[in-house]
Amino acid sequence: MNTSTYAVQKQRGMTRDERKIVFASSLGAVFEWYDFYLYGSLAAIVGKQFFSGVNETAGFIFALLAFAAGFAVRPFGALVFGRLGDLVGRKYTFLITILLMGASTFVVGVLPSYASIGIAAPVLLILLRLIQGLALGGEYGGAATYVAEHSPAGKRGAFTAWIQTTATLGFFLSLLIVLGSRLTVGEEKFADWGWRIPFVFSIVLVSLSVWIRLSLHESPVFLKMKAENATSKAPIKEAFGEWKNVRLVLVALFGLVAGQSVIWYAGQFYALFFLTQTLKVEAVTANLLIAVALLIGTPMIVFFGALSDRIGRKPIMLAGFFLAVVFYFPIFHGLARYANPVLVEAQERAPVTVVADPKACSFQFNPVGTSQFVRSCDIAKSFLAKASVNYTNVEAPAGTVATVRVGEREIPSFEGAGLSAAQRAAKLKEFNTELGRQIDAVGYPKTADLKRLNYPMVMLMLVCLVFLVAMVYGPIAASLVELFPTRIRYTAMSLPYHIGNGWFGGFLPTTAFALVAATGNIYAGVWYPVVIAAVSFVVGLVFLPETKNRNIEA
Repeated sequence: MNTSTYAVQKQRGMTRDERKIVFASSLGAVFEWYDFYLYGSLAAIVGKQFFSGVNETAGFIFALLAFAAGFAVRPFGALVFGRLGDLVGRKYTFLITILLMGASTFVVGVLPSYASIGIAAPVLLILLRLIQGLALGGEYGGAATYVAEHSPAGKRGAFTAWIQTTATLGFFLSLLIVLGSRLTVGEEKFADWGWRIPFVFSIVLVSLSVWIRLSLHESPVFLKMKAENATSKAPIKEAFGEWKNVRLVLVALFGLVAGQSVIWYAGQFYALFFLTQTLKVEAVTANLLIAVALLIGTPMIVFFGALSDRIGRKPIMLAGFFLAVVFYFPIFHGLARYANPVLVEAQERAPVTVVADPKACSFQFNPVGTSQFVRSCDIAKSFLAKASVNYTNVEAPAGTVATVRVGEREIPSFEGAGLSAAQRAAKLKEFNTELGRQIDAVGYPKTADLKRLNYPMVMLMLVCLVFLVAMVYGPIAASLVELFPTRIRYTAMSLPYHIGNGWFGGFLPTTAFALVAATGNIYAGVWYPVVIAAVSFVVGLVFLPETKNRNIEA
């Protein structure tokens, strides 16, 4: 391509066909996030419908499988559908993924409950979630590759950035449908059967997406490669069996996606978790604050994608990683001070100490939410972490039952091992009541006082978080597409993306809580995204090439 043609393509806007390509590709991602938020917001109701009749052990297994479907299975879907996309084409592969994803979500909406068909209900639900998780693993890579390979030179960052905005659209769509369903049928009927409406509604999104995608043409880059008989015969083996390609996968994972994923999750999900669980801000208020911040910040994703076409992908994303490392702690401290000043004042005024044998304290990593920590140290620290109480750790002799010092009072914990479930529940209630009473007495609030919440400053903190999300999220699709050769692109870029977002990002809230419980500092969870972002900054600085001017037909 000569220089004049390149300049003309950079200056012109989207054509009608290009807008159609971006819209059709983004619909799948909107649907992905619609389901993600839908399942998350209705998890308690869905659990009661499908898991309520099984015993505790079976319930644990089902919860683990549901979690695996949401996060752990996606990289395997990336391999399956990435290989298919590199063998037979981009268009038909991500047509299959949207059909599988949509059908799975729709069937959840009509699936009989445990009360109707017994153990088959949770089994079928998990099967649907696993199918959906596999399909999701192939969706993003297909959409990003398809859009990038249709984009004119100098516009790949701007075009692919539109795909990145779909998380916000999916969030608002799920919020709108769930809220509309609740208001229409009422809370009682919604809990009984109305929760199915949002899942069944997904058939509208799927039908629209499939109809539009059927009218699309195959990627011209893939067609050219196929005409030249240059397609890979074994994309998985080529992508992960040759060091030159494995090296690119590792650079993509640790120098790009790992940092992007933790910043993305921290800017939305962990920020919401921090507001509601740590700062005790009422859930509706916290969700509205996050929603407004996302509305303000989403256009910045397209801005940074377009900016990366001008100055490069690497400097923008590295700047995002660096700024996150520098400013995350001040931002989260600011959130606490402006959202719940009473809590901050109590933490400064009334220090708390846990006296325990450190060898009897667990790292409370509980991603599925079903693990029980029964040692006295874990029981004490779990309560304090959930109550947002900062505390210091003092070592006690081996075998000592943990105690909590609040001011002049000492509240002993208890050992739950060997107790029956009923006995443990009674002792836990007694301990939590006594410790809770003492925490209240020294001024720790049960909820944030909305009259003292500084809305402008909280919004500023949240917008800063979304700004950092936009810096790393806007250019990443174009960067991943450009990093890998055409013949293995779909396969090679999908795997690190879903490992990064499914595992590094998906484990952020539970890892952060475990860090808080272990250290006694409500801000300790921020170390997780800060350390991962720092690793991505260093790896990206040293090993990540600039890709914006690459010929992606190679």
